[in-house]
Amino acid sequence: MHGSIILQVGSVKLVELLLTAEIFNRFEELSEDDIPKEIRKLFYSKGDIKRPLVVKEDIAKAYAGEIEKLPFIEYNPLTKQLKLTSFEIATKWLVSKGLNLISKNPVLAYYYENFDSIGVSYEEAKKCNLPKHGDREWLKKVLSELEKNEETKDMLSLVKVISPEDIPVDFNEVALTEEQMEEIRKIEIALKERDWLKKVGLIDIGKLLFIGPPGTGKTTTARALSKRLYLPLVEVRLSMVTSQYLGETSKNIEKVFEIAKRLAPCILFIDEFDYVAKMRTSDEHAAVKRAVNMLLKCIDDINLVNDGVLLIAATNHPSLLDLAVWRRFDKVVEFPEPVEKVRKRIFEIFLSKIDGNFNLDELVKITEGFTGADIKLVVREAILKALLDGRKEVRQEDLVEAIKNIRERLKLRG
Repeated sequence: MHGSIILQVGSVKLVELLLTAEIFNRFEELSEDDIPKEIRKLFYSKGDIKRPLVVKEDIAKAYAGEIEKLPFIEYNPLTKQLKLTSFEIATKWLVSKGLNLISKNPVLAYYYENFDSIGVSYEEAKKCNLPKHGDREWLKKVLSELEKNEETKDMLSLVKVISPEDIPVDFNEVALTEEQMEEIRKIEIALKERDWLKKVGLIDIGKLLFIGPPGTGKTTTARALSKRLYLPLVEVRLSMVTSQYLGETSKNIEKVFEIAKRLAPCILFIDEFDYVAKMRTSDEHAAVKRAVNMLLKCIDDINLVNDGVLLIAATNHPSLLDLAVWRRFDKVVEFPEPVEKVRKRIFEIFLSKIDGNFNLDELVKITEGFTGADIKLVVREAILKALLDGRKEVRQEDLVEAIKNIRERLKLRG
């Protein structure tokens, strides 16, 4: 391969890549969040995304495919680097071939916004682009840097950090009530308007307490919300940060909140939150009191507007929490056993990929008192029964029989 080059398939994507790099290098006001995710992730393996972006052969192939000729692109076989020989020709060429790409690429839209009145908008392109903090590659880079430091490495051992790209459940697969959805929409707006909220002094936002019986969707919702908002999820069970050495518990709690701030913007999800009550009542030891007070102080000292941390705590036993804990949260979101409308939606979600004719109204009527987790078990049992019978089509009677079996199991559970 010598001289000028082009991709046989994907020439438009190659020119997009080279122009994105060139324009990003020229305009300091553009940030990493302006680079489209599929281009951005190609540069994480090289460390931080720093100017100048250099497009080498491996990056070009990864994004656009195999390589052939084009007059205004030069290839250096020694450095394996690709460059534009004429920026002006390249910009005009892309307008004629890839206007759709320009309109969705904030870096390109920034440059082309007033270019020959082609009608692209930088602000509109930004709306199409996901920010870097949710990228799996970016998160891995940040975590690897934190692992190099003994102090932050110790912090990471207390939590589970998940990229939104690695969360298996989509938000549209979660059956929520209108009241629950309204709270989610408030958080979405608050995230978008953080600067304005800070300006008007409304900062104590973004501390949610999820309450309800086991299996009603508290953890699933927190995880799906991470995917919807494209925010890393920092997950911790409160019982897991307690130490046999009482003095360590207080330090561990502080570390959990500190790592959330280091990874912000993110969601800090604290499960088993009623454990704070057990800590409070189990012992009058001064170290226990310090641990509880540290937890309350950390909640006070973190918020979505200033720190970029959405705090979600979940409990199956809200009655165990005292007023000192309740008043730390700006919103309590209830997850009751699902009503008929919600149960029907849950069945629709779980059966959406399954062949069969189902009477959902009958299923809803005979699953009163079932949680979302219970309904998931019903569908699982019905599918396995069908497979045992050599079928990949689930019948109504499979589901009805599974409901009877699960109800018996629930009776045993008490």
